[in-house]
Amino acid sequence: MSDSDGVVRASEIGESNAPPVEEKPYKIIFEANKCFGAGKCAEASRNWELDFDTGIAKPRSYFITEDELDENVRAAQLCPAKKDHGVIHVVDRRTDEEIAPDPHGDGTLSVDW
Repeated sequence: MSDSDGVVRASEIGESNAPPVEEKPYKIIFEANKCFGAGKCAEASRNWELDFDTGIAKPRSYFITEDELDENVRAAQLCPAKKDHGVIHVVDRRTDEEIAPDPHGDGTLSVDW
C-alpha cells in the first residue's frame, strides 16, 4: 500500500466497491482508530455522524460528489484528533491528492497507520 518511498497512495485504499469517478470524484479516508469522538465533523457535515454508543464518528458515505465537497472539507479541517492534523482525509480520486486537511501542504496523503 505504499511505494518505495513509503508514500501511501490514496487510490490504493477502498476502491474495490467504489462508484465511478465521474459520479463521485472524491473519497473519504478515515483513521477511525484515532477518532476520540469530539463530534466536530458531525456538526460541520451531514455526511458525518457520531455514534454515542462507541463514541466514534463515521461517514455515511466514503465517496462524495462535488456538492458534498465543501462540508466534508470543513469536517476534515475541524477534526482535532492527531494533534490537530485530523483523521478525516478528503482525496480527489482523479489526481490522488489530499485536499484536506493536507498538513504537509503538498497534496500527499497524511495518514498515520
